[in-house]
This record gives sequence, structure tokens and C-alpha cells, in this order.
Amino acid sequence: MRTILIAAVAACLIAGPAAAQSGTTLESFVTRANRIPLNATAMLRPDAHRLKGEVERAFGAVRVEIRTARAAGQTPPACPPESIELNPRQLLAYLNGIPSARRQRMTVTDGIRAWMASSYPCPGQA
Repeated sequence: MRTILIAAVAACLIAGPAAAQSGTTLESFVTRANRIPLNATAMLRPDAHRLKGEVERAFGAVRVEIRTARAAGQTPPACPPESIELNPRQLLAYLNGIPSARRQRMTVTDGIRAWMASSYPCPGQA
């Protein structure tokens, strides 16, 4: 999982955002992510590739939201640095910490947006 999420974040930051938003619930994503072992063989699993794609799309969508808000002179949902240091275990722990009932109503993009807002709040936001 560590390799998947690091690769996903690197791909998002280097290749640019994909505007498509995943329709998968965050609950489903977290359930599947928790099943993938944190080892080198994780990338051999087809589900790992699907999760990687969902994470890439989610990070890309949030990056687009941030750029759009800044261009419109509005406060973005988060203010991350250009390069993000991502600890996959901490990200997954954060997503697991969101109550299940709430995760069922959230998309993967919503979860990534919440994590980014928590990790990289904009000045003046609590």
C-alpha cells in the first residue's frame, strides 16, 4: 500500500491533475485498502491498481479545486506545498478515523480533500 500511495501522489504531482472524480464511496475504498498488505507484492494485485487510480484521480481533482479557487480569488479547501511528503499509513489511518456512517456518504475525493485540509490548512482557517 505504501508503494501504491507514494506512486499515486508522485504521479499526480508530476503528471498533472485528472479532473474526473471517483464515484466510489470512501467506505468502499478504505475497506479495500485495508485488505492490501503493505509489502512489495501489493502492486501485483489488480485491486491495488484500481485503488492507485482512484487515489490519483482524487488528488488530481483536489489540486484542480485548489487552483480554481485561487484563480477566482477564493480561499481554497487546503493550502498544500508544491511537493507533499505522504506517509501512506498516516493517510490510511486518517481515512479510517472518519466515522463509517460519514465515509458511506463521501467519495474518495471527499476523503482526500478532508485529509489535505487537515494536514495543510490555509492561513486564517481553523
